[in-house]
Amino acid sequence: MSSLLHLTYFPNVAHMAVMLKNNDCFIEAHDTYLKQTYRNRTCIYAANGKLQLNIPVIHSQNNRQLYKDVVIKSEENWQINHLKSLESAYRKSPFFEYYIDDILVLFEMEAQNLFSFNLKCLEVIFECLQLPYNFKFTERFEHHPKEIEDFRSLVYCKKEVQQNFDSYTQVFEDKQGFIGNLSILDLIFNEGPNTVNYLKALRVKK
Repeated sequence: MSSLLHLTYFPNVAHMAVMLKNNDCFIEAHDTYLKQTYRNRTCIYAANGKLQLNIPVIHSQNNRQLYKDVVIKSEENWQINHLKSLESAYRKSPFFEYYIDDILVLFEMEAQNLFSFNLKCLEVIFECLQLPYNFKFTERFEHHPKEIEDFRSLVYCKKEVQQNFDSYTQVFEDKQGFIGNLSILDLIFNEGPNTVNYLKALRVKK
């Protein structure tokens, strides 16, 4: 069966596992933008534990603003700050040097539209994992889509995935222990080529 997901900033592990579940995955392209979601944020494992990286956006007074129309605040140095945070968190990880050049381009490009930027991030991740990139986009918004597995609820920050994630070695786990379902970057920098096997073995609960 096909899967339906929201597009997020460097998807977390659960998001990516759903994307790899089958070759017929749809990205919601007609949703209304809401705050407190992973649309503009991702979480990494820093020296002091879980660290949230947020992309600053221009909020419209219109509560019906579409996600695909959301503009990123260009005057803030968020790309530089996010890159510094990633370097601080993962420079000692086994595969940081192997992948960082591919990911670096995302923090050097001009990012104006949130949806487009997140889409580019997803493309780069699939290139790093050497996976085919063939997503489809919804043609309209449906609250209760039929004949498709709806995983759009994974976008909400306050609704964490209730399941156990198999542990893997993380840079700072000796301080905080294992933290599951972080940004896909955490898994890539720590597990490298084994990332795909880890994702395919994971069965995500809605």
